[in-house]
Amino acid sequence: QVQLVESGGGEVQPGGSLKLSCAASGFTFDYYGFGWFRQAPGKERETVACISSSAGRTYYADSVKGRFTISRDDDENTVFLQMNSLKPEDTAVYYCAAVRLTWGWAPPTGSHEYDHWGQGTQVTVSS
Repeated sequence: QVQLVESGGGEVQPGGSLKLSCAASGFTFDYYGFGWFRQAPGKERETVACISSSAGRTYYADSVKGRFTISRDDDENTVFLQMNSLKPEDTAVYYCAAVRLTWGWAPPTGSHEYDHWGQGTQVTVSS
């Protein structure tokens, strides 16, 4: 069955870095686009970053542009989110999600467009 497992979350001081991983199984990884989303307590889920099936197209929310980088390793069936210069407002549960995507198409940016979700990993940025 389709499974997405996030890891790499934790607590870090402002200005620090974390790298999240999302290990995928149960489907043909190359055919899927992926997104990272986050949800803070009392807030709606928001899109962080997305990547196409070919890795040639990415999307970033304005709030993370220049600080976060999404990437994928098709040999390892893993998607990554490198987070640098972390701020307290980045504190949230981060979720990985997957959607079947035509090769070369831009990844969708709305969470409702994604079919498969991981369980989430907590990221806390605090001094």
